Amino acid sequence: MTADKSDLVLHPVRLRIVLACASGDVTARELAERLPDIPHATLYRNLAMLVDAEIVTVVSERRIRGGVERTLRLVEGAAGLDAADAARMSMDEHRRGFAVFAGALIGAFARYTDRPDASPAEDPVGYRQAALWLDDGEYRAMTEALREALAPFLALGEGPGRRRVLLSTVVMPDAD
Repeated sequence: MTADKSDLVLHPVRLRIVLACASGDVTARELAERLPDIPHATLYRNLAMLVDAEIVTVVSERRIRGGVERTLRLVEGAAGLDAADAARMSMDEHRRGFAVFAGALIGAFARYTDRPDASPAEDPVGYRQAALWLDDGEYRAMTEALREALAPFLALGEGPGRRRVLLSTVVMPDAD
């Protein structure tokens, strides 16, 4: 991913679009339903930017009442930052990107808790921080073990009895 693409993804509206597309194929109308607080013009303009950057792709089109409904899909790996991308970013870009991520996380939690049927104890909702003492090899092994443990769940799609659950992680050395 180029620095320009990281600027595209690390934007509050576009990050929410990327996250909404991460659960599978979606139409622009479905995106508008999932993101009702984003004005339609803003949603479509930012979605077009993600399509132009090949972060989101159009997988099908069909005619509906004189218009065209497009089905969209997140391009696998296109929205993520790899080690080379992270190395090219300045510390200010990292701080800005993290702030966008944290803002999206806070917004998602607020939208959840605003729902009349929200029940953090029953769902169960969790947020916690753990301090680990790891050498560099153990640190890399832990992140790889987490990737491997999540892989079968990330492969699951929509289905009967399933609901979308957000898992957000932050892994970083302690600054203290």
